[in-house]
Amino acid sequence: MECSFGATALHLCRPCHNREKARGLGKYICQKCHAIIEEQPLIFKNDPYHPDHFNCNNCGKELTAEARELKGELYCLPCHDKMGVPICGACRRPIEGRVVNAMGKQWHVEHFVCAKCEKPFLGHRHYERKGLAYCETHYNQLFGDVCYHCNRVIEGDVVSALNKAWCVSCFSCSTCNTKLTLKDKFVEIDLKPVCKHCYERMPEELKRRLARRERDTKDRKKKPAVCP
Repeated sequence: MECSFGATALHLCRPCHNREKARGLGKYICQKCHAIIEEQPLIFKNDPYHPDHFNCNNCGKELTAEARELKGELYCLPCHDKMGVPICGACRRPIEGRVVNAMGKQWHVEHFVCAKCEKPFLGHRHYERKGLAYCETHYNQLFGDVCYHCNRVIEGDVVSALNKAWCVSCFSCSTCNTKLTLKDKFVEIDLKPVCKHCYERMPEELKRRLARRERDTKDRKKKPAVCP
């Protein structure tokens, strides 16, 4: 005796049938009427709905997917805007808690992030470039003149010396910390500036070694390259 087995048939109620169909189509199921939402859903308390199931809590107008939730109530976009509630510059949703004011916009704390690493600033300083915000590390890497001494972005005037960039306040004698300008006389020792006064107090033998090293460096630069 032979038995034949066919495909298993499922008997589903209407809500479950709609849920299976919506899953296959990649669509939402309305949590009120349990029908498939063909257009953009209204998300209310983290659940999807047909927008026309709701009316504005202020003017009574039938809502669209652009409706805004505030303190557990729904409002049409015009009424919500009149209430003066800040809108996040990233997600375009209302900000009910702490607000970050930056770059001419308002943001949720967790949405005001570095354009490169996408980490929230959380009160730390940000640096702006062409309408985007960057953390200090990535601004330095991408755009900034970084001070050789403090390793921070140079925001004001830049001192260019010893083939490096320095903050005006950081360019000083590495021995006595006296502030230097490009008009002051200084020498380079271990890639750092040393003022004339400190240099003159150094042992004669050290000064002779430094002088020889300086001459050798200049001679190497003058020596023409030899092609193989």
